Amino acid sequence: MKIVAFVFSHSPHGTSFGREGLDAIFSLSSVFKKISLFFIGDGILQLIKSHQTENILARNYISSFSILSFYNIKDFYCCKKSLIERGFNSKKNNFILNVDILDSYIMRLKLDNYDAIINF
Repeated sequence: MKIVAFVFSHSPHGTSFGREGLDAIFSLSSVFKKISLFFIGDGILQLIKSHQTENILARNYISSFSILSFYNIKDFYCCKKSLIERGFNSKKNNFILNVDILDSYIMRLKLDNYDAIINF
């Protein structure tokens, strides 16, 4: 079966892209042999542990990312440039997942190895 990359490029709240992407990953995890997640642009905000969604009356689904390992999904990549542009440093202890932080160029090279790329 194919290997698939899920690219998160939207912020977690204000749209349903992040939640729908996570639901798609859970649904498709039994079909594809390898799934990897890439976080670029505002998508890096999906990784932040300390969302306080009660103030905006939104469901906090971010903690669901932590169960991806039960679905044998272990490859997570984050764009270094996106982190810097949004004022974050590369301290992984602020993230819900153990991500590899990559240059934009290296991230593009990695994405070239996937059969399908799905953007949320």
